[in-house]
Amino acid sequence: MNNDTFFPGFFSASADPFGIAASCQSVMAAWATHPTELQTRMQDYFDALNAIQRQFLGHAAGVAPDPVKPSDYDERFQDPAWTQNPWFDFLKEYYLLGSRALEDAIFATPDVPEKTRRRAAFWARQWLDAVAPSNFLWSNPVALEKMIESGGMSLVEGYRQWLSDLAAGDVQIVDQEGFEVGRDIAATPGQVVFRNRLLELIQYTPTTPTARRIPVVIVAPWINKYYVLDLGPERSLVRFLVDQGFTVFITSWKNPDGDLRDVRFDDYLTEGALTALRVAREICGVEAVHGVGYCIGGTLMAAALAWAARNPDEPSPVLHWSLFTTLVDFSNPGDIDVFISEDSVAWIEQQMAQHQGFLDGKAMSAAFRWLRPNSLVWRYVVKGYLCGDEPPPMDVLQWNMDSTRLPQAMHSFYLREFYLNNRLVQPDAVQLAGRPIDISRITAPLYAIGAEQDHIAPWKETFKIAAQVSGPVRYTLATSGHILGILSPPVNPPKRRYWTGDASGARDPEVWRDGLAKNPGSWWEDWAKWLNEVCGEEVPARQPGSDQYPCLEPAPGRYVREK
Repeated sequence: MNNDTFFPGFFSASADPFGIAASCQSVMAAWATHPTELQTRMQDYFDALNAIQRQFLGHAAGVAPDPVKPSDYDERFQDPAWTQNPWFDFLKEYYLLGSRALEDAIFATPDVPEKTRRRAAFWARQWLDAVAPSNFLWSNPVALEKMIESGGMSLVEGYRQWLSDLAAGDVQIVDQEGFEVGRDIAATPGQVVFRNRLLELIQYTPTTPTARRIPVVIVAPWINKYYVLDLGPERSLVRFLVDQGFTVFITSWKNPDGDLRDVRFDDYLTEGALTALRVAREICGVEAVHGVGYCIGGTLMAAALAWAARNPDEPSPVLHWSLFTTLVDFSNPGDIDVFISEDSVAWIEQQMAQHQGFLDGKAMSAAFRWLRPNSLVWRYVVKGYLCGDEPPPMDVLQWNMDSTRLPQAMHSFYLREFYLNNRLVQPDAVQLAGRPIDISRITAPLYAIGAEQDHIAPWKETFKIAAQVSGPVRYTLATSGHILGILSPPVNPPKRRYWTGDASGARDPEVWRDGLAKNPGSWWEDWAKWLNEVCGEEVPARQPGSDQYPCLEPAPGRYVREK
């Protein structure tokens, strides 16, 4: 029996490009055909609800509650009032019980594809997060206490912030006056040594008398700006590498407008990654470099090595390489998968065509924020509007809000060929710059990093490259997420931990991790040790530029400042 018998499919793809109504409709229709199982699940929920109501009465009489605990990463209910006050404890328990019952029911839906269940659960979670008691004044004990203590001025300040956000068209999560590019962030000394229509290549000024002979060339992501790797001095990976005695180059990508609407992924390969590798080699007088790629920059770096490997008569521009939280296999790309379907990609393409040939950076930024709405949206609604707290100055949040546009041709190709069809890991299934790409041809030694809580490039998916390339692989799993897992400077006492070890040919990430000790400290130090072993002997440190590539202007250059 077709589910549409019960819930007719009246939502067209154009009206529902992300499958919100369609996925929820499919789940409801499936449960309608299994009334007995649904009744059992509802009875279990009502039994648990009755237990919470009895617990509420006992708590009011002085009996310690047995709480429904939030998840480890849920910061909404950490204040003691959510547990100590019987009324607020009841609200929290009622909400958590209902949320989990609904999500569990969606994931247990019979006769519905897993992707449909995941998509319905994601959109249900968006609604559940929005209606959490922590998001409303009269059901948030912290906001009420702040109102009383301030004599209502917290609400006056919250109203002012709401008006400011309304004018900005977004919930502002950071004091954007707190940092200035080139002064507080993106401030490591260096020079722009090359510029074309897609990128500026920055070479950094050495801080040591000698440096390893093989330079490090970082291909940064062009979703947001490169300086995520050069934030404040205390957690700038660029500065760390320079201080360790490496010659460092990084790509600073052009923020494209409608004039670049026809720029393809091929162009990012040839005019971007391959050009950066060539210029760095010529400046340093070496045949090959150490290549680094972060996120989509890592996907491009993998494509560049596979492209070079297609012609064995040409020397590879990369001797060895590193990947930071990079997907090459897109079969299970994490939470962003809820946005990926034929209908949604077609809708995004239509939007880009109608808006001057690019995807506005705010749209991409909003999509990533709504993947984690509690920490990146509702947290700031509560702190700003209900508590009257000013947005904090924080370098990584400043970077997060400094969004970039994406050219239509490149983004359409990237979504279709990689996310939708997963062709990058299919041998010779995708052609770039005139050559079919086969990742398995790559033999260069690889150091790959994943992040334990990464929801953009799940670590078990980034681990797959260990069995997809033909060279040796050292894999490192860092704690934290897609950004903070990478921004992991050495500090004392250590704040982070990591696992690391040989993963060559490994296929089971859990087995790999279970066989290793969890190390306290920063993976940066392990990576620097590995780089010192592969990047050759020490030579006199190189100043930026050369006769062929004179310095154009001081870092961070002009492209990073474009809005």
